[in-house]
Amino acid sequence: MIKSAHLPDLFTLQSIFEGIQDAIYCYDLEFRITNWNPAAERLFGYTATEISGQSIFLLIPDDNHAEKKKLMQEVLADKQISQFRTVMLNRLGKEIPVSLSFSPIKDQDGKIIGTLEIAHDISFEYQAEEKQSRLAAIIESSEDAIISKTLDGIITTWNKGAEHIFGYTEEEAIGQPITILLPADRLSEEEAIIASLRRGERVGHIQTIRKTKDGSLLDISLAVSPIKNRDGVVIGASKVVRNITSQKESEKLIAKHMERLELLNVVGRSINGSLDLQQILQQVIDSTTKLTGAAFGAFFYNQAKQKSESYWLYTLSGDSKGAFADFPMPPNTTLFHPIFSGTKVVRSDDITQDSCYGKDVPFLEKVSGNLAVVSYLAVPVKTKSGEVIGGLFFGHQDRAVFKEEHEDLVLTVASQAAIAIENSRLFKEVQDLSMKKDEFIAMASHELKTPMTSLFGFLQLANRTIVEGVSKTLLEKSIKQLQKMIVLVTDLFDVSKIQSGKLQLNMEYLNLALLVQEMKESFLQAHPEHILTIEMPEESFVHADRMRLEQVLTNLLNNAVKYSPLQKTIELKVFHMDNAVHTSVKDFGPGISEENQRYIFGQFYQAKEHRDSSSGLGLGLFISKDIIERHGGEIWVESRPGEGATFNFSLPLA
Repeated sequence: MIKSAHLPDLFTLQSIFEGIQDAIYCYDLEFRITNWNPAAERLFGYTATEISGQSIFLLIPDDNHAEKKKLMQEVLADKQISQFRTVMLNRLGKEIPVSLSFSPIKDQDGKIIGTLEIAHDISFEYQAEEKQSRLAAIIESSEDAIISKTLDGIITTWNKGAEHIFGYTEEEAIGQPITILLPADRLSEEEAIIASLRRGERVGHIQTIRKTKDGSLLDISLAVSPIKNRDGVVIGASKVVRNITSQKESEKLIAKHMERLELLNVVGRSINGSLDLQQILQQVIDSTTKLTGAAFGAFFYNQAKQKSESYWLYTLSGDSKGAFADFPMPPNTTLFHPIFSGTKVVRSDDITQDSCYGKDVPFLEKVSGNLAVVSYLAVPVKTKSGEVIGGLFFGHQDRAVFKEEHEDLVLTVASQAAIAIENSRLFKEVQDLSMKKDEFIAMASHELKTPMTSLFGFLQLANRTIVEGVSKTLLEKSIKQLQKMIVLVTDLFDVSKIQSGKLQLNMEYLNLALLVQEMKESFLQAHPEHILTIEMPEESFVHADRMRLEQVLTNLLNNAVKYSPLQKTIELKVFHMDNAVHTSVKDFGPGISEENQRYIFGQFYQAKEHRDSSSGLGLGLFISKDIIERHGGEIWVESRPGEGATFNFSLPLA
């Protein structure tokens, strides 16, 4: 056969086949793939070697097999198919949106021997269409008004949200100028918006006013974006409008409530954080006067010690404090009785019209002579038990200033104030009792110590003159018990000094090692059945009060003996670390529970496990802690039940 000069040669066809960007592949009548170009390899992920001889159905989802067979029947009937949209599978089994074109392959005799298929990837178009559909659904279902317009201001689209907000239907709005939504005094806004759009600028979230079909005005939030064609030329605008009328009203209400809540919070923290009665009362009346918007406020406090009902202490707030300067306390008249008796709140839009006004001693008339009291609010301040502590009184020269919300706010503060005032009272009582207790301890310790010291001296003198025998044994026991009493009284005396800040320290440059050696001898004389092991350097100098430091060590060693009666070994260690001298006393007794460790250095505290078996007032460790801390050191305990206890303290290295 003679080749036509107008037909491309094989090499040209091969070049086209490999260079085209769409996937091209062929398969025979048994649907086996015979040809596969590079674009097909990129689209589906199979190389030509891998796919050659495989069935074309490898690329077809199971649900689409029937569709594929129908298409191939049409091709075998010598029909060409173009731009058929479907999905195919890549090597990973992922579906790819494609547009297919089919052509039959014929031999020299015109007989169909296979199919040529071209697959164009339409993923981008598919995603764009899907995105457009989603956007259309969002626009239609949005509660916001979404409107598009031309640069001449003619409305071109109008969603359901716009219909709901402005009242115009889609048919009524489209084709109308956007100015149908603008009040007369806002027309200049549209000109400024169009000017920004022509420059390609977006107008973001401005708050303004727009008009509805019935002429009502709405607070709205408006955002405008330019609409551009494919060449980037601005051809119109898209507007998103949100009705914020209720939001604006809510914002004002919320701002008002937030201000009040913040003030209530501040007041609550202030009055509950204070124990000073005058400060509490002043904070209460200042805050409630501000909350109610009163021209003046007064807190009349019931001083319980006074028998007459007309004696009340008070604090004032407001611009008119001076008007009260020479006023007497309010009497328990008909008008004031509901407050001072705690029976109810009194709120009046015009107190001068009240039937009780001016009866008995006309206290408010005296006030109104200077302040023109018309609006009136009075709230009792009561404890949980019902005791009336006092009353909050507010006045204003205008009528109907105080509302129910003001009454509720004042009641809230009044309940907090009652708790704070009770706490202040209790604190004052505790302070008075504590002062009396400290005075008693100091007096009793001093009065007991003097005769006991003298008695101790006399007993020691008698002990030296009595020979061995029963009398001497009894005398030694008496001396031992008296020594215990002296220790107890001394501890009480030290506590009273600590509480009053009179515990003095006589500081000196002291070698702790020498002090420990001296104490070891006296300790073993007092407790010959015990073993005291000591580890320490030859020199450990600290600035300390020798007598007080000896008192701490004695207390720790005696506790080790007392609380581990079945164990006879005690370890005492002194070592240097981080510019400090650390000292520890360890026993091998039953140990101390975690709960007791938290409170063991407290005043008068004794571990629950040892209350029945040990003597003492629970003051030794409290005094020791104060002494160590006055030296600038720390003291602590380490223990586990059943593993003994180690008491540690550290002092700055001199």
